[in-house]
Amino acid sequence: MSEESTHFGYKTIPAKDKASYVAGVFDSVANKYDIMNDIMSGGVHRIWKHITVEISRVKPGQKVLDVAGGTGDLAAKFAKRVGPSGHVVLSDINQSMLDIGRDRLIDKGLVKNISYVLADAQMLPFQDDSFDIVSIGFGLRNVTDKDRALISMRRVLRPGGKLLILEFSKPYSDIISKLYDEYSFKIIPKLGKLFANDEGSYKYLAESIRVHPDQETLKQMVQKAGLLNVEYINMSGGIAAVHMGIKP
Repeated sequence: MSEESTHFGYKTIPAKDKASYVAGVFDSVANKYDIMNDIMSGGVHRIWKHITVEISRVKPGQKVLDVAGGTGDLAAKFAKRVGPSGHVVLSDINQSMLDIGRDRLIDKGLVKNISYVLADAQMLPFQDDSFDIVSIGFGLRNVTDKDRALISMRRVLRPGGKLLILEFSKPYSDIISKLYDEYSFKIIPKLGKLFANDEGSYKYLAESIRVHPDQETLKQMVQKAGLLNVEYINMSGGIAAVHMGIKP
């Protein structure tokens, strides 16, 4: 694939158009995003996010950036951990998702240590060495230039800071992989149609997982972006994985 083209699910499109395509998907699903996550995963995505925050070893008083944070699940967990002396920035490129995330966190009473920034992961509008932890949950596969985003996230980390990438990945069992494919392509789009009146967006989301780099490839990409001690933990048989790296 050339630098001028990229994936949108299984389609090849001009790279310059991907952001608008992805925006269309998330504008469409924003209002049903949370309930669909629970329906599709049976609530397991909440366990994955809990594990990610635990792995971060975030401490009171630290500063956290949650990139592509959507409706705020990770940001809410981080905000409770950093406490009143810390701060969490919830960022997303999509205004609809960011608005819903802000409303949800305000409803939870999380108002004193969270701020909201409309931002592109590929060019984060923050100073160098600003955050103790940068996280991105289920967002990297939607970014047009993943290498550029990884470099951007590394830049805003403080030396010794940790990058955490929670993303769907590649099951390591053939049996799990086959069952997962059946579920992803035959059931998830139908659930999207039934509960969100949007079959096409959920077909794209299933396809986007399949063209996302596998665990080892993503590990190499994180290393190439300049992070050290890069490792990953598989969850649910490799259906999801969390990658970690430290800024030197």
